[in-house]
Amino acid sequence: MWTDTIEEIKARRAKRDRFLNSSCSTTHLERFQEEVTKLFNYKLPKEYIEFLSYINGIEYNGLVLYGVDGKITNDENTNQEVTGYIETNEIWYENEHQKAYMFFGDGNISWYCYDIKRDIYVELDKPSGSQVQEFQGFYHMIDYALSNSLI
Repeated sequence: MWTDTIEEIKARRAKRDRFLNSSCSTTHLERFQEEVTKLFNYKLPKEYIEFLSYINGIEYNGLVLYGVDGKITNDENTNQEVTGYIETNEIWYENEHQKAYMFFGDGNISWYCYDIKRDIYVELDKPSGSQVQEFQGFYHMIDYALSNSLI
């Protein structure tokens, strides 16, 4: 399960006196959801919100899972590495084709997304944007991405 993988990453980083991001507060999560709805006209999946309430994004071994943007949290935890969901999706949305997806993270050669029209979680090839695989849900997708970061 993805929480076990995060705990493994946490243990590995602790050996080098590096730590993972803390969870995101309910207040910040509510503001974040409102801002995403206003900017992108969709509602974030509850599983993603639950993930953020566990850890506000993660960067490890080439994998980046996006968190709540600093403009929402007012950068309260300046010692944390958070790649913001809103800021990153605004960048990816400069390409009209990519507006069909919610981007939750990326790796060296992959994007981890939700295909809005098809109602399914997918891995896309980063250079081409072609679909690599589908996932049964958000947790399956991040579990796959996190597990691959341990290799």
